[in-house]
Amino acid sequence: GGKGVRWCRARRALAGRRRTPTAAFAPEGDTMLRGVGRVGAAVARRSCTAPRVVTSSPRALSTAADVFKVEFPGAFQGHRIEPPAAEAVTSKAELLEYFKLMYTMRRMEITCDNEYKARTIRGFCHLYDGQEAIGTGVNAALSLDDSWITSYRCHCIMLARGGSVEGILAELMGNASGQTGGKGGSMHFYNKSHNFYGGQGIVGAQVPVGTGLAFANKYKTPPGERMPVAIACYGDGAANQGQIWEAANMAALWKLPMIFVIENNQYGMGTSTPRSSSNTEYYTAGNLIPGMKIDGMNVLSVREGMKAAKEYASTGNGPLYLEFSTYRYHGHSMSDPGTTYRNRDEIAAMRATRDPIDHIKKLLMDYCAATDEELKAIEKDIRADVAAACDRAKASKPPGLDQLTTNIYLDANGKDAHPDVVRMPTYQASIRK
Repeated sequence: GGKGVRWCRARRALAGRRRTPTAAFAPEGDTMLRGVGRVGAAVARRSCTAPRVVTSSPRALSTAADVFKVEFPGAFQGHRIEPPAAEAVTSKAELLEYFKLMYTMRRMEITCDNEYKARTIRGFCHLYDGQEAIGTGVNAALSLDDSWITSYRCHCIMLARGGSVEGILAELMGNASGQTGGKGGSMHFYNKSHNFYGGQGIVGAQVPVGTGLAFANKYKTPPGERMPVAIACYGDGAANQGQIWEAANMAALWKLPMIFVIENNQYGMGTSTPRSSSNTEYYTAGNLIPGMKIDGMNVLSVREGMKAAKEYASTGNGPLYLEFSTYRYHGHSMSDPGTTYRNRDEIAAMRATRDPIDHIKKLLMDYCAATDEELKAIEKDIRADVAAACDRAKASKPPGLDQLTTNIYLDANGKDAHPDVVRMPTYQASIRK
């Protein structure tokens, strides 16, 4: 066996004497810096796992075909279930694929921020930057037969499930070339061919729908065969809703292939988890339903945890709770500056020590012979691609009036059908064939 290497950016910050008021994101057992915010310290204790790469020659991985094992002790905690081994086999090609998708997500969301401020994008807009490892890792573990529904923070999930940057931005701008024809907007992306059932504008409303998808998957699968799973992602702010408990109860009674996914980004809007939940260990909230807590800032731990969950749920064992410990850099939405209930030092410390994109870049540079110049060139190309996609999205036009009544009624053959009358505020203004 080769030499194991452990690293944690918080330790490196300590070694370099770069102290910030809230930058104490260290593994459990390490001394925390003084002055750390209570929420920031709790995030650090729960989410910082130090990867250890095992290979015969750390600098010998110069080709995309080489594979190696990464260990991340402490990334999993189990409730009524034995978590998987805290390790993953990967390669340079695979890590580069994840890196490109995650960096594209990041640049796309930053573009959304800029375009919202320029008023090209209006209305509700909830950004995903900081949580990219979850969308990427979950997608890597699922197949297109598996059903996925999520909350209104759904731009990046749409990208992972077959969308394009241009289509997503055009949708946010309300233009016809958008992913759903300019009709859905930020909160209602959808891609039936990839079994992505979009975002939900109502907090928590996606969870009963996701449970219905799990019921459909079981109903359509012959007895004894492996079932496609369904997942419903929601945040810590929705985790205590009654409709979630009811859906979980039915899923357990009927042993549905359902995975309840809590993306715990530490704040439900502006309320920290200790202030909103009597039980902040959300992965235990299913009571008799097993659960796992997973480091949501590490794309490999996300992938391996979701693989294990899929194996459990798809083979008739019933539902599972997953809690991904993560962090959002922006506020709850574009109307929230995100600094009234947490300080800038806490956000900066998380960026410096736990950023999911920096994590994967570190693996690529240290153990895959990737160079800083190589990765910067990829980032430059992605920035240019996203900027060009934004220009094309802006050049698109809003949908015409002829689209007003489409996607509502179907005829006997399943084709789009226009109603005889579209009611308007007055009889005279109503539209008739």
